[in-house]
Amino acid sequence: MLGLLQSCFRIIVGLMMVGLSFSQAVGFELKPYKDELFAYPLVLEQGQGDAFLRLDYQIQRDLRERDEIPERRVDGRYVSSRPSWYVRERSAFLAGSKRKHIRVGSPDAKTKLLVLYLHGKGGNRKQGNADWTFGGNFNRLKNLMVRNGGVYLSPDVKLESPRGTQEIRELIAQYRELAPNAAVIVACGSMGSQVCYDLAGDAGVAGRLSGLFFLGGATDRRLLSSDAYKSGVPIVFGHGSADRVYSWEKQYALFQALASKTKGYPVRFRLFETGSHGTPIRMIDWRDEINWMLGHSLESRQ
Repeated sequence: MLGLLQSCFRIIVGLMMVGLSFSQAVGFELKPYKDELFAYPLVLEQGQGDAFLRLDYQIQRDLRERDEIPERRVDGRYVSSRPSWYVRERSAFLAGSKRKHIRVGSPDAKTKLLVLYLHGKGGNRKQGNADWTFGGNFNRLKNLMVRNGGVYLSPDVKLESPRGTQEIRELIAQYRELAPNAAVIVACGSMGSQVCYDLAGDAGVAGRLSGLFFLGGATDRRLLSSDAYKSGVPIVFGHGSADRVYSWEKQYALFQALASKTKGYPVRFRLFETGSHGTPIRMIDWRDEINWMLGHSLESRQ
């Protein structure tokens, strides 16, 4: 009898902690930070309310004129050194091996948001920590976390093996213990999307996510029957119309399938006209999309 009471008590406490996490999310949003520099360009086409946007990406304006050295160093206006005080390289034992990741911020019970970025093929943890490439967009993400009580992680990821998914699963679990009240959002670049699809299908992870980004990613229709879908996890797709690695049309078809399968499902598609494979990472408006995710994540669980 005592054992049963103890089990019930643990369940009640767990539910209270989940409720606390959700209550903290109510009204919480990332405050403006250089919005005028990172806002989306002109909308060429809009559909399903604002769920679909075709955006006027121009390589001359949005890359060559934005960067001092194209694709290597953005203009200094786009970068702030403030996050550098909070950047730490850390190691964790994941799936039985020691793996490195970069952490920005210090996780604790007051942490409101945890964002992970998973790199693509040929990348590593340093990609998501790069301040001066990708138009300064990772620097903006780091600033948004530091200035809003969040924590940002950029881990090394084994992409070609199920082991990589297990490592990220365990990394998320470790940080949930350190920051039990934080909403968790995972952003996946290019081939990193394969890990995110696996996470979406994992009941132990997906049901507690507050958002998923697929940026220039592959298409996997398992998402339509995944635990993330069943839990109403908000999803944002970003793609360039001239992407030669992964087809935007296939990704758009997946977006449409999600939107039509459940009316009002929280899903967005941002298509950057003439953009290439890396354009969504450069151009995604982190603040706008994350705030949208935080608002819809709570709604889907009520």
